[in-house]
Amino acid sequence: MWLAVVVIVLTGYLLGNLNGSVMISMMQKDDVRNHGSGNGGLTNFVRNFGYGKALGVIAVDLGKAVLACLVGRLILENAGYGVEGAMLGGVAVSLGHDFPVLFGFRGGKGILSGLGVAAAVDYRCALLIIAVFVLTVALTRYVSLGSVLAGLAFGVCFCCFHWGNWVVCALAVFAALFVTVRHRANIGRLLHHTESKLSFHHKK
Repeated sequence: MWLAVVVIVLTGYLLGNLNGSVMISMMQKDDVRNHGSGNGGLTNFVRNFGYGKALGVIAVDLGKAVLACLVGRLILENAGYGVEGAMLGGVAVSLGHDFPVLFGFRGGKGILSGLGVAAAVDYRCALLIIAVFVLTVALTRYVSLGSVLAGLAFGVCFCCFHWGNWVVCALAVFAALFVTVRHRANIGRLLHHTESKLSFHHKK
């Protein structure tokens, strides 16, 4: 069992290293982390490279999360822990996305990866997370606020739908707190009213 857990965590972490924003920006002979907030996430990518190539970033970051969850589910399903395996792979892929060894441990903040995890483990949670994010951004135009609330919704939704499965609940709460901590600088700017709002324009 422990060997299976190690395989799931390592596979998820290495898949998480495939950061869509960083890789696609490098294909343009650039690095998204050298611009704007210095973050290797979708928001910073769009602000500096536009919406044209954002679908590629989304596909990579969602795809790797779904794949990591499927691997975790496949490995532990015969032992009766398919959901737990999927969540473990999901947390590992998020850690790999945020702290990729292949890119100097400078990655994104795991929002797209988290959505991919939710979609792979429980679509109901994914739908609610999307609703929280879209509604928040639509009302406030703060992507960071939408991301933080979506991250917290991740933990709440999984605890509600999987109450009693303490492994899933613990992993979900960890992921939610992890996203919140990763956005601590954004939260500080939100409190001081200095956070940037969503714009449909980008730098040339």
